[in-house]
Amino acid sequence: MEAEEQRREQAEAAAALAAENAALRAELEAARSAAETVPITPLDDTSPPPARTRRPRTSRWWAVLSAFLIVIGLILAPTAVIASWAKNQLSSTETFVATFAPLADDPAVQELVTDQVVLAINEKVDVEGLTDSLFDGVQELGLGPKASAALDLLRAPAAAGVQSLIQDAVTRFVESDAFSAIWTQALTVTHTQVLATLNGDENAAIGIDAQGQIGVQLAPIIEEVKKVLVNKGIGFAAQIPTIDKTIVIAQSDQAVLAQSLYGVAVGVGIWLPWVAIAFLIAGVIVARRRIVALLGASIGLAVVMILLAAGLGVGRIVTIANLAPAIMSASAAGVIYDQVLTFISATITAVTVLAVTVAVVGWLASSYRPAVKLRALFLGWVAWVRTAGEERGVTTGRFGQWLYRQRVVVRVLIAVIAAAVVLFVRPLSPALIIWTAVIAIVLLGISELLQRPVVTVPEEADEDTPVVVA
Repeated sequence: MEAEEQRREQAEAAAALAAENAALRAELEAARSAAETVPITPLDDTSPPPARTRRPRTSRWWAVLSAFLIVIGLILAPTAVIASWAKNQLSSTETFVATFAPLADDPAVQELVTDQVVLAINEKVDVEGLTDSLFDGVQELGLGPKASAALDLLRAPAAAGVQSLIQDAVTRFVESDAFSAIWTQALTVTHTQVLATLNGDENAAIGIDAQGQIGVQLAPIIEEVKKVLVNKGIGFAAQIPTIDKTIVIAQSDQAVLAQSLYGVAVGVGIWLPWVAIAFLIAGVIVARRRIVALLGASIGLAVVMILLAAGLGVGRIVTIANLAPAIMSASAAGVIYDQVLTFISATITAVTVLAVTVAVVGWLASSYRPAVKLRALFLGWVAWVRTAGEERGVTTGRFGQWLYRQRVVVRVLIAVIAAAVVLFVRPLSPALIIWTAVIAIVLLGISELLQRPVVTVPEEADEDTPVVVA
């Protein structure tokens, strides 16, 4: 019983010492970080040679260089996001279709397409003239005066009825699944024409002319509407010619310039994001106080992304003001603008969440007093749980000792894997970043819990003999 009680006391002492060691390690990290800014005083000739330590960067120029590199990276970040969006989103047929296909099911866009198709048909087909010709032919059969007068009264209602049939047929077709299928198929087939548009091809399905008008051709849709009308028994619909009609969805003097900028964006879209990241990382590496530089870079990146999002919001207001009501309704203009920028908005949000996550992690790893206390509290809790488990026979044994010796490697490996997920998995979303950060934190916590620091107890230990945790 005495031996068991002595082992219990030693275990409790080991747990208390482990918690104390955790707090001391956190304070030691803070002292090391603070020591980087303290100049090294020369030693006396009689003093023993000091141990080799990393010389801190005391020159002010390192701070200037760090700030310069971080500022360049922050300036490049918005352009990198836009260039990456242009390259990875617009140049991908799958992503292009995913961006524009949902517009076929939006009521505001359906109303816009319906109105434009009916208007195009009326411009090419004289419904009233055809109706008058039909009634004139009937009157030439020799009807009496009363019958002719009654027939004249039916001319206007008959023309209105034909107009109503056309409107109803077009509306039903645009709201049907067949229209969505044709819309999606057309997007897939004509994606190369969209790229040609952005490259200035005059024969593209989506055109930008010299005056900066941006429009979408309705010819494929009108051809399908023509077939629907003929199948419904509206014979004159067969006379609808091929209509080269375009919906003007924007009028901007900057549209032609946008073509050139698109070419530049696609050209630099591959490497520009990596250049921006390289500048930010280099700025952190050369900094005198890397934690401070990391916090500044990550917070600055979040601010830049928020400003870019605000710019897109202002652009939405300007776009709707330019398009509505002369070209289309405000609701249709807003829907089209939001849909076109769906992926870039998601990228901006994701990068913002990533920057905030890095800032939080960097602060937790810093030497600031609240962060040190949090780390000490966590390590003390882990030591308590580990000791409680060992008292009940639950221990990780040699694996825990090995994991403790390799703890730095494990932390770096988890960080590298988390960074690889964020950098290479596409599409990047805020949920992906948040879950990646949560899983990484959980894995780090499990790693700390599974570790088993080597407890060295002297063979002739007494109550006053300290227990050493390696």
